[in-house]
Amino acid sequence: MAVKPKADTAVGEILKLAIMAVGGQGGGVLTSWIETLARSQGYDAQATSVAGVSQRTGATIYYLEMTPSTGQQPVFALAPSGGDVDVLIAAEMMEVGRSIMRGFVTPDKTTLIGSTHRQLAVSEKSIPGDGIADADEVRAAAEVAAQRLILADMDRLAVEQGSVISASLFGALAGSGALPFTRAAFEDAIRAGGKGVEASLRAFDAGFKTADQGPNALARAPVADGPKIIGPKAKMRDWAALLEQVKALPEPVQMMAETGLRKVVDFQDVAYGAGYLAAVSRVQSADSASQDWLLTNEAAKYIANAMAYDDVIKVADLKTRASRHARIRQEMGAGDDQLIQLTEFFHPRAEEIAGLMPAKMGAKWEASERRMARLDRWFGKGRRLRTDSLRAFLMLHVLGGLKGYRLRTRRHSVEVAHCEKWMQACLEMAAQDYALAVELVRNRRLIKGYSDTHARGLSKFDRVMAAAHLLEGREDAAQWMARLREAALQDPAGKALEGAIATVESFV
Repeated sequence: MAVKPKADTAVGEILKLAIMAVGGQGGGVLTSWIETLARSQGYDAQATSVAGVSQRTGATIYYLEMTPSTGQQPVFALAPSGGDVDVLIAAEMMEVGRSIMRGFVTPDKTTLIGSTHRQLAVSEKSIPGDGIADADEVRAAAEVAAQRLILADMDRLAVEQGSVISASLFGALAGSGALPFTRAAFEDAIRAGGKGVEASLRAFDAGFKTADQGPNALARAPVADGPKIIGPKAKMRDWAALLEQVKALPEPVQMMAETGLRKVVDFQDVAYGAGYLAAVSRVQSADSASQDWLLTNEAAKYIANAMAYDDVIKVADLKTRASRHARIRQEMGAGDDQLIQLTEFFHPRAEEIAGLMPAKMGAKWEASERRMARLDRWFGKGRRLRTDSLRAFLMLHVLGGLKGYRLRTRRHSVEVAHCEKWMQACLEMAAQDYALAVELVRNRRLIKGYSDTHARGLSKFDRVMAAAHLLEGREDAAQWMARLREAALQDPAGKALEGAIATVESFV
């Protein structure tokens, strides 16, 4: 898109900019750059900030006003007013939506610059199913509400240049032509900050080109392949043999089966992966090409999820992986010469501790209320582990390395039994009602997470599966099973599910 001609601000005219950013996105840095820019160009400027709601993880509204210096002190407002904002910068897609709802974006004057990436709100994360707000609706509203709209994944643009989103947004502001300043003046403001200048300038350039020429202006680097699989020669031969088995599956199933295979091998080992493919083949034997192998494809996904369950060992393993620490450093914008203090919060229930015991021993402890109460007293208090310290890191690293022991634990025996019961129910139903069997496979979506989250999901799963016998023989059985599952995903308390089950029971 073409650059809008640089605004020619008249004496006495006040330019008004609002920035809506979530905690950690550098809204304060971006505000500081704009204020420095304005003052360096002979403008009087004032910047304020208004704390937002905690549900948006520290969302804050930064507000700036500027006007050409006349030697007299202008009177600036402290906060933006609806219908009176010249430039609105939103550092996340839902902040774009929030700015429109607050009335800050108007078609007669506002240039709206926003990032299309998502940083989920607490309300979106807390819903058991997919609670992510619809970004397409926000985009449609923005196209109507703004005089000029610049939307792109500013976070990705910055990360690709080793910087943070504030730099790419600053570049987009420069490229928009909404302020009467040269590109060189913008860049000088970044240099005046003195930190991460080169990376910030690269991200600034990416944002500038996106605003100036459109989201497709940048030549995209080719997408790298997935991480290379490495290991001892014997294990690599076993891995290659598993991949050959995947190729022998029906073509519509192969992609999902390979994804699931990688997941379970990462969770345990190649022998465990062989067990996964055996389970998928078992479902395939009850399926057919006439159904386009839908049952097998769905099973390939959810069997992998069931086999790669979230136990204490997996959580500890993920928290101590080098890739996770590299990602955190990148998200925090930490340089190689900077230290990060990382605190992990653990609150294991008695069930998690008993699940780590050998299978028979864990079963005995779970059967004893007195012993479980003792475990709760010993381990129930929340713990904060500083994994930037050697002691805490080694503790989790050793725990995460217990994969060889995992298959002998009480938790694994419970998961195997539960998975077998679920698969058997699905296969038996496939002979009677194929569509309903597919929905029974998909019900595994209800089980996810760790600790209390897992327990709630498991309870809902059992209730939904138990309703299958109420639906047998009905032509709309599959549709009703899907409705029950969606009801279970609507709220953590399960009130919607209770109502849906009551409805089913009323017509049965």
